[in-house]
Amino acid sequence: MPVQLLKITKEQFETLLPSHLQKEDLHHLQEDCDHTNKYIQGIVVLSYPLTKLRDGTDFFKIVLQGLDDWGSRVDSINILIYGKMAEDCAKVLRHGDTFIVAGFKVMKSPTAREDGRHGCHLEVSEEAGSAIYSVAPKYVYTPLNQLKDGTTVNLYGVVKFFKPPYVSKGTDYCSVVTLVDPSNAKLMCTLFNGNPDFLPKIYKVGDIVRFHRIKIREYNGQMQGVTSAGFASLTFDGTVGAPVVPRTSSKMYTFMDEEHKTIKELRVWAASNISIPGPATKLSGVQPMLFFDLTCHLVGKAKVDGSSFLLKVWDGTKCPYPTWRVPVEAKDLEGQKVLLRQLRDLMVDILVYDNHVQLAKSLKIGSFLRIYSIHAKQASADNEDGSHIEFHLHGGTCYGRGIGVLPESNPDVKELKALLESVDLADSQNMESMSSEELDDTFSDFTDFESYLQRYRQLSVTVLTDHQYLNDTELRTIMNSTAPQQYRIRAKLRTYKPQKLHQSVKLYCSKCNSLQEVPDGDEFGFILQRSAVTAPNPELQDTSWYDSVMWTTQGQKQRTIVIHFVRHDEMVPQVENTLLMIEGGTLKEVWKLAKRFKCVIPVRSTEDDLELLDLSAPFLLQGNVKYYGCKQCSAPKPIRNLSSIAAEQHPSWEPAEIAQVLGIVLLQYVFIMKFTLVDGTGALNAYLFDDEKFFQIPASEILTNSFLQEKMQMTMNILCPPGRKLADLPWLECFIKSYNVRDAMKHQVCYQIFDTTVAEDVV
Repeated sequence: MPVQLLKITKEQFETLLPSHLQKEDLHHLQEDCDHTNKYIQGIVVLSYPLTKLRDGTDFFKIVLQGLDDWGSRVDSINILIYGKMAEDCAKVLRHGDTFIVAGFKVMKSPTAREDGRHGCHLEVSEEAGSAIYSVAPKYVYTPLNQLKDGTTVNLYGVVKFFKPPYVSKGTDYCSVVTLVDPSNAKLMCTLFNGNPDFLPKIYKVGDIVRFHRIKIREYNGQMQGVTSAGFASLTFDGTVGAPVVPRTSSKMYTFMDEEHKTIKELRVWAASNISIPGPATKLSGVQPMLFFDLTCHLVGKAKVDGSSFLLKVWDGTKCPYPTWRVPVEAKDLEGQKVLLRQLRDLMVDILVYDNHVQLAKSLKIGSFLRIYSIHAKQASADNEDGSHIEFHLHGGTCYGRGIGVLPESNPDVKELKALLESVDLADSQNMESMSSEELDDTFSDFTDFESYLQRYRQLSVTVLTDHQYLNDTELRTIMNSTAPQQYRIRAKLRTYKPQKLHQSVKLYCSKCNSLQEVPDGDEFGFILQRSAVTAPNPELQDTSWYDSVMWTTQGQKQRTIVIHFVRHDEMVPQVENTLLMIEGGTLKEVWKLAKRFKCVIPVRSTEDDLELLDLSAPFLLQGNVKYYGCKQCSAPKPIRNLSSIAAEQHPSWEPAEIAQVLGIVLLQYVFIMKFTLVDGTGALNAYLFDDEKFFQIPASEILTNSFLQEKMQMTMNILCPPGRKLADLPWLECFIKSYNVRDAMKHQVCYQIFDTTVAEDVV
């Protein structure tokens, strides 16, 4: 029997359990006794991360504290859950939940002396016929005008603004939503998850959401919501009279009858208090320079270059203007060629950039999409045919730019499908007789990529982010002026160093202004190997603020590995929020843990405490990023100082905060490059010293992310196209500042680029 979530109050559950089951007290549990028709009840006081046994079986461990007849907490017992039931329990169980288990096997506990719990433990699994019931709590919902800093609440709200899920600067997807409710308050929520399907399924302004366990923080005098451990959401169509059907990826959730009333009341309130957009724009209604949302059907897609991606879509109507055909090779285009030919006059090309590319690549042909804030850009053609319209989904998320996939059950999709089915796709041409050359010609209206780059030759491919009051200054004038000063220039990039872009990434210490190379993985592996020689100290395991798990590897070279899971509120958080420390792990094992858990810190045992490894190794791993400390400026402190963060109400485990309590001066990943700039009056070398603003790429992620590496290379190929004459190079608008460099032997004036970023359409 799978895990069952009873949608009742704690007072009602006994009347709904199977009649043959009788309650058993924990202190009556013994081995070799018949507990077939018994159940035990208690409160979940501790849970461990879901893991897998050596044979691949899922395993989940919780600690249950029993209740006596007066509701007081008494004995506690370990419950070991196996298989599919373990996976289900890990998803639904929360600290403090009331938990009922039947069909269990009672076994002697080998850890009773160490953990002080019941002398037996319970083993349960679906294969053994076990049954688990989790009693649904009675949720209290907080109006938006009563939110307080530092609390974790449940709430309802109407969507006033949202950004569809997009790839954040880390490894997660992010969605932003602004909510309002009848209390006339507003709440902006920033939501993260490694899987975009687990973020709220919001399709339009006016949708209604229910958030459980959202953390509230005050920032600049405004309340904001962020995801916390156990965050869950339901989304409902906000249209008055629409069916009350929740959208969610979770298979387990509670939705009481009285909540139907809440949804209906919010719909009525929103209808007269929220400015809800009318029907989405059709292609037949598009006008030049318009930004619009489009509900459409995906019929083709193709890679264009490293920084952009093509989507071919239609909505059953025809754009009244000539539209741009993006040049791609036929071999790169996905989709049914016959259908693409039939829809040639109805489909349009949408070029998507930057953070939208990864999602666009994952879309399946035939999906129904809602693309938000498409730019209908009017462009003049080089030939006599006149102007045409180009469709761009620019990078970034301003104005809610993004792509959402709609299910076929969505009302707008049903309407769109009916329209598409009514369109006559009969084509007078015999597609069977068309040659491959004729078909290939369908997919490219340009002979090469020349026309794509042409647009960048006169317009600047960089954007100034400040100091707009400055006028352009010739390079000749700058080189004849004294330093320090700031200038605005318009120049071309003749060459740059290093040509191997990965060599541009360095580690920088803001305290001593030193630069160093990023250590390679082999050096880290050797340090881990040397540290594994130090035997773990058993006295440093299972302390007041972390739980420890130790095992010995098999084979000739046996190693002892210890993982310490940092607790919060007396329990180990969910995997994505857990910081762990590891002793004796290999490089492969450490990376595997870093991809699954929030943070990983490699440590070794001393007599009194755990300590960090040599600072030649990263002191912290988070996702694909290794964080290093400055050897010269750091003064490492004992690992036990981390307990101060664990004791916070909502520990964030940010690298800067971890570094501070451990006495580490954090090194920053930066790009260091030399640009040779020319403008017809002179040439000068300007240094780029930047962490992520110029390329809009985090320097900390470029070394481990092939997509970002390709994006950076494509960006440089546009800024400085290889093999092209100086006249064909694009213009760059930049701010540069001059500064003096002196030593005992000479004085030199140097130049640095600042407050400049690559244009959105380039990246």
